[in-house]
Amino acid sequence: MTDANERKIRVLVAKCGLDGHDRGVRVIARAFQEAGMEVIYTGLHQTPEAVVEAAVQEDVDVVGLSVLSAAHMTLFPRVLELLREKGATNVLLTGGGIIPDEDKAALEVLGVGRLFRPGEAPIDDMVTYIREEVARRRGREGDT
Repeated sequence: MTDANERKIRVLVAKCGLDGHDRGVRVIARAFQEAGMEVIYTGLHQTPEAVVEAAVQEDVDVVGLSVLSAAHMTLFPRVLELLREKGATNVLLTGGGIIPDEDKAALEVLGVGRLFRPGEAPIDDMVTYIREEVARRRGREGDT
């Protein structure tokens, strides 16, 4: 599936703010590991600043936010802004949560990747999306 010389996809999964629901994000993290990705889980109650700092330090390809607290219109734009400030413009910001269609569309316009709602997308779809998007981004940068 991946070239022996190609580095594994590195994914940081995070829970920002007061959202204490982490069962789903733990299931997703495990699924990504089983799919051959390296996964860093920041734990609960992180700030956007801490998430981005960890993403930069860990040299990740993907930041996946899990937001079940209705703070998605604050958290996703803030993380995206901080990634850009740190020069991590090739990092895919994706995630999931209880996000209405109109908000998903607005976040996409800002540059957030595909967002997944609980129970709507099989985990295999998430894995495929991440693999394809990371490959596209690496290809654009010549990073293979």
